[in-house]
Amino acid sequence: MKQHLVITIEREYGSGGRLLGKALSEELGIPYYDDEIIRTASEYAAVGEKYFRLHDEKPGKSLFGQARDVIGKPRVAGNITNPDNLFRFEAEAIRKMADRGSCIFIGRSADFVLDATEFGEFVSLFVYCDMASKVRRVMEVDAVDAEEAMSRIQKINRQRRDYCRYYTGNNWGDPMLYDLPLNTTKLTIPQTAELVKTYLRFRGLLDA
Repeated sequence: MKQHLVITIEREYGSGGRLLGKALSEELGIPYYDDEIIRTASEYAAVGEKYFRLHDEKPGKSLFGQARDVIGKPRVAGNITNPDNLFRFEAEAIRKMADRGSCIFIGRSADFVLDATEFGEFVSLFVYCDMASKVRRVMEVDAVDAEEAMSRIQKINRQRRDYCRYYTGNNWGDPMLYDLPLNTTKLTIPQTAELVKTYLRFRGLLDA
């Protein structure tokens, strides 16, 4: 494996993106960061995790269709818990984690954060699947009925789409934004992980 490999995973709710991240973490032997992003940002900001969780992957109060000024240093005085500033703290946490060594990030527009700060080479994935597959997975994982699963999928994916647009100005899920879009409709998580590893080998980022 390349000495410093960073993978970012954006995902539809119910597509298996988080499970894919965990599988790749185990198979590649590198850390997987999801809630750890919130915890690290909270420690760095000296702000309670509850503030970050309240706004986690949710947009601010208005949508402008263009990137927000959120890549600069976060404020450490005044109203430090406004959503834009919390995003800055998370962005700082993501950059620090990426600098430490190989890792995998789940969500939080990590691909945008790293690209905007010219981190270097990283691999961005977007995981999606058809609605029937999402509903089945959410019913199984969340232990809810089909109606509730559909409601959660629509709500959370709308929030993630608006979050991406609000903070990056990009259209969430646009295949042109990612190195490798992955449709998991007809693939298991292990099969999808193998597909990613094959791609990494083609890129020279993983030993044959």
